[in-house]
Amino acid sequence: MLERWRVRPAVRLAGLCHAFYGTDGFATALGETSRRAELVACIGEEAENLVYFYASCDRASSYPELARGGPFRDRFSGERSDPPPAARRDFAELTVANELDLVEINPEFRERYGPGLRDLFTSWDALLGDAARHAVRTVLP
Repeated sequence: MLERWRVRPAVRLAGLCHAFYGTDGFATALGETSRRAELVACIGEEAENLVYFYASCDRASSYPELARGGPFRDRFSGERSDPPPAARRDFAELTVANELDLVEINPEFRERYGPGLRDLFTSWDALLGDAARHAVRTVLP
């Protein structure tokens, strides 16, 4: 999906490994955050930073204000930060691609989470590229 949207290569690589450290919604981790250097060696520093950023997101705290520049809370450390707009855009597109993929393959997931995801992703319009915005409107009408 990220390739179809023609996002930067680092974002595409991060998409392939997005849950490496687990996520706030998917606790199973393939690797520990103490092994970040190993993932950097495989996908590069920029992509790994995005994988960590994605995995570290405290969703309840960070999602609602993401597009408005609100604070981002790291669920591993508890620290709050103010990520730059480019990092927020990469994060938003990675998140949208992941969730839309789940919506497309799992009817129960779509039924349960689709309306909330549509509302959330619509609130992130300013962060999304044209292809991602179109996908949200197509997959979650």
